[in-house]
Amino acid sequence: MSETKLKITSLSEQELADYIAGLGQPAFRARQIFRWLHQRGVTDFSKMTDIPKSLIALLDAQTEIESLTVARKQVSKDGTVKFLFRLPDGNCIESVIMRYHYGNTICVSSEVGCRMGCRFCASTQNGLVRPLTAGEIAAQVYAAGAELGERISHIVMMGIGEPLDNYDNVLKFLHLISSPNGLNIGMRNISLSTCGLVPKIRQLAQEKLGLTLSISLHAPNNRMRSSMMPINDAFPLEQLMPTCREYQKITGRRISFEYSMVKGVNDSPKTARELAELIRGMGAHVNLIPINPVDGSPYSASDAANVERFRALLERMGVNATVRRRLGTDISAACGQLRQEEARKGEMPR
Repeated sequence: MSETKLKITSLSEQELADYIAGLGQPAFRARQIFRWLHQRGVTDFSKMTDIPKSLIALLDAQTEIESLTVARKQVSKDGTVKFLFRLPDGNCIESVIMRYHYGNTICVSSEVGCRMGCRFCASTQNGLVRPLTAGEIAAQVYAAGAELGERISHIVMMGIGEPLDNYDNVLKFLHLISSPNGLNIGMRNISLSTCGLVPKIRQLAQEKLGLTLSISLHAPNNRMRSSMMPINDAFPLEQLMPTCREYQKITGRRISFEYSMVKGVNDSPKTARELAELIRGMGAHVNLIPINPVDGSPYSASDAANVERFRALLERMGVNATVRRRLGTDISAACGQLRQEEARKGEMPR
């Protein structure tokens, strides 16, 4: 991608309207172009059949549509589809389509790599390369939908990267993807996962977006959580948990806690009781996640029987808990695994 051209897919509706007005074009042209980009997902200006050729030429000369190509596609026996998308700069990101009875959910990446350092995650093993633009995040949704020929109805921001570490671009993406002139995916159909960047959670609360905030908790005490997630040293549970309660109060939205079940680390009955005490009174939901195996990680997944015992104990203590269905284990569906494989082959920058 040229650094001198305007990245048109990342423009908000107002920014696009201002740009088109600056070209001396009527306001309705901006609405047409926005729909071509965000409702139909076109990647070529020439496909905009109701836009004058003179304007197409200007757009082509001054702007670029942020697009990506499918580097690899894997289809699991359970119907899960994983994409390795290549960006124009050679970097790769991952997106996963998960099929549920209520529709197709896409898990999108928000950054190329990640600097959070969680020790059970493949996404962070080579650090952060760069943030994704709003248009690049949106392009994952459009490209996956086009490849499948199916509507995507739900979004989880739980792929490569920490969404709140790329706050401004992620916020712009959320407005683009939920626009009635775009795919019109409602905020209540969007989940955003964070490892716990406390100042950004507070900032997000003020937006009152109506999305579901998921906190990657994974441990009920600081000693255990810091051993798994270095971010806990900066924002320990004494800061994180009051912020979560504050978020719920401001937004009126229930928080979901993600809890990866790691054998011999955080899966004991004592730990379950600590977890129940930590979130008591929040009405929060705990999503228990049997971790996918990750090369280079010292962790392994708890067995199914132990996960169920852990869940049942939480339920007896008044905590709403479910076990996430494991999807795509036969296609390296854990975040970052496919990108790591591509890097080892030398087909993308490290």
